[in-house]
Amino acid sequence: MSDLLERLRGRGWRMTAQRRVVAEVLDGDHVHLTADEVHARAVERLPEISRATVYNTLGEMVTLGEVMEVATDGRAKRYDPNAHRPHQHLVCGRCGAIRDVHPAGNPLADLPDTERFGFTISDVEVTYRGICPNCATTA
Repeated sequence: MSDLLERLRGRGWRMTAQRRVVAEVLDGDHVHLTADEVHARAVERLPEISRATVYNTLGEMVTLGEVMEVATDGRAKRYDPNAHRPHQHLVCGRCGAIRDVHPAGNPLADLPDTERFGFTISDVEVTYRGICPNCATTA
């Protein structure tokens, strides 16, 4: 069973066939699919699943905190099932590919008090940008 499925079951989330398929499609490392990509893959496993069901299920998973929405550079939102593993993202500026990265250090602790301007910091999002190897070879 996938990590995401285990987490959802642990929360007592009712596991319908449609919800299970969406969770299975999102399973894995470096998974950052758009809702349409999730739907296309879900249809391969469960042909009757609707786009609305996929969108609603993704929204519920985000609300539960089990999946993160990742938005980069005005592109379609992507869904990251690694919500419980602290990480940052590396994004290709050409094709939009996203990889999870785990830099050393703690970006929350690295912000000096003089740069917090009285804020109580609760979260940090760092996005590294570059060109992926596939796009670099086709340049």
